Amino acid sequence: MFFLGREVQTAAQQVAEDKFVFDLPDYENINHVVVFMLGTIPFPEGMGGSVYFSYPDSNGMPVWQLLGFVTNGKPSAIFKISGLKSGEGSQHPFGAMNIVRTPTVAQIGISVESLDSMAQQTPVGNAAVSSVDSFTQFTQKMLDNFYNFASSFAVSQAQMTPSPSEMFIPANVVLKWYENFQRRLAQNPLFWKT
Repeated sequence: MFFLGREVQTAAQQVAEDKFVFDLPDYENINHVVVFMLGTIPFPEGMGGSVYFSYPDSNGMPVWQLLGFVTNGKPSAIFKISGLKSGEGSQHPFGAMNIVRTPTVAQIGISVESLDSMAQQTPVGNAAVSSVDSFTQFTQKMLDNFYNFASSFAVSQAQMTPSPSEMFIPANVVLKWYENFQRRLAQNPLFWKT
């Protein structure tokens, strides 16, 4: 499991034969969670993992919400958790367990379940799994931000102060890269994987 902007976390606490939890300290500052299988141990045939998010309510009691699923056929997913803290809990398999937790720490729970039972469950709507669309939007925003940042330092040759120890990149080179990257992203959002 991976929290965007943080290190990969692989140390799960096993709370039952088929249930695992990961702690999320400082969860108020986490917007998205990436859950992925490492590829070393697949789910048993016909099984997958329901992914739950738990945060403490105003009384410090855990509120569990179903985010979605990972399976052998879909071994990873990105979930938005930033809008979930004020929502209501849903039915979950972690309620009767005595899970050690700190009241200020949220948790991600993985429950190994049959694919048939997972198909009957409905994840919370605002945890929508990020898709290539959001990835494309993120990449576009990142490109815009980089180009705007880099061009804010642009000066004409007349304004330049000679500095033999610094290298300068012409703004038109950055613009050319920016336009080329946008074109390739529009043709195939996953071009960078090849």
